[in-house]
Amino acid sequence: MSVSPFEHPWLGRLLGDETVARELGPDAALRQMLLFEVALALAEAEEGAIPAEAGELIAEHLMDFHPDDAAIAAATVRDGVVVPELVRQLREPIAPPHAQHVHFGATSQDVIDTALVLQLRPVLTELKARLETLAHLLAELDGRFGGNELMAHTRMQDAIPIRVSDRIAAWRLPLRRHVERLDALLPRLLVLQFGGAAGTLDKLGDKGPAVAARLAQKLALGLPERSWHSQRDNFAELGSWLSLVSGSLGKMGADIALMAQNRFGEIAIAGGGTSSAMPHKSNPVGAEVLVTLARYNATLMGGMHDALVHEQERSGAAWTLEWLVLPQMLMTTAAGLRTALTLCGNITRIGAP
Repeated sequence: MSVSPFEHPWLGRLLGDETVARELGPDAALRQMLLFEVALALAEAEEGAIPAEAGELIAEHLMDFHPDDAAIAAATVRDGVVVPELVRQLREPIAPPHAQHVHFGATSQDVIDTALVLQLRPVLTELKARLETLAHLLAELDGRFGGNELMAHTRMQDAIPIRVSDRIAAWRLPLRRHVERLDALLPRLLVLQFGGAAGTLDKLGDKGPAVAARLAQKLALGLPERSWHSQRDNFAELGSWLSLVSGSLGKMGADIALMAQNRFGEIAIAGGGTSSAMPHKSNPVGAEVLVTLARYNATLMGGMHDALVHEQERSGAAWTLEWLVLPQMLMTTAAGLRTALTLCGNITRIGAP
């Protein structure tokens, strides 16, 4: 048992994913939050919302910033969010009157939500690449073994003979649809969050829309119709997509685990897991992990739907719930794709010639 199996020294290699963990970790989050604050200062200076000298000075200081993590952690217990203490530290080395222009017109949620979107961009690029690679691997397996015969099973009973191609199609075709779904979601998801205290950019007055447009451009993000900080449907949709991907991988894992049973022997997999008590066994560990991860993401999906319920203009409770759930779903999907790629690469035979 462990608090986080994704980062456990033993279980992490089985259930985690180092690549995605780095992109979701605190160093990556800080990097993206600083990128937001630098881009904000420059955008505001260019639009005349703050002095030009302030924008240049803020950008110079923030690019070489190193936080006091202990102070941020302690303040987060009080504030429920990292940004107030972070902004205090960002302002500290900047002489008046320019220090007041750090984070000008923004609120904590602008920083955290936009940083999250910026973190998601490389993560989702990686997941898409893995989906496409997995589809290619399955196509290769189809080319090698697709003509072999299998017994179809309906409701766990023998049905009629089919070809390996028929079963592989049920694994491969959903992957293509998942790529299409992700491509449709990304323009809605990868957008700037910038609304100030209550979503109205009140401190920027009539300069608000121009600053927002320039900020989005600097961060290479889409510009939404208005602040979406209390509208979490795009993140819930992302959670649904992650669960769909995991579910498709779980279906493949369940099929492979059943095919690997001794009395069927419909598939051969190199590097099967060993048993401490039964040395004759070769357990389909990768296939079992895919089923586990699919069930875990399906369980987490309800949390993302719960996090849709933001009271009025901001909810600390729903927002914090999202912090707990979404990273877990991203890690689960990444681990599933990594495991599926390894599993498919280890298949040496499917069906009977």
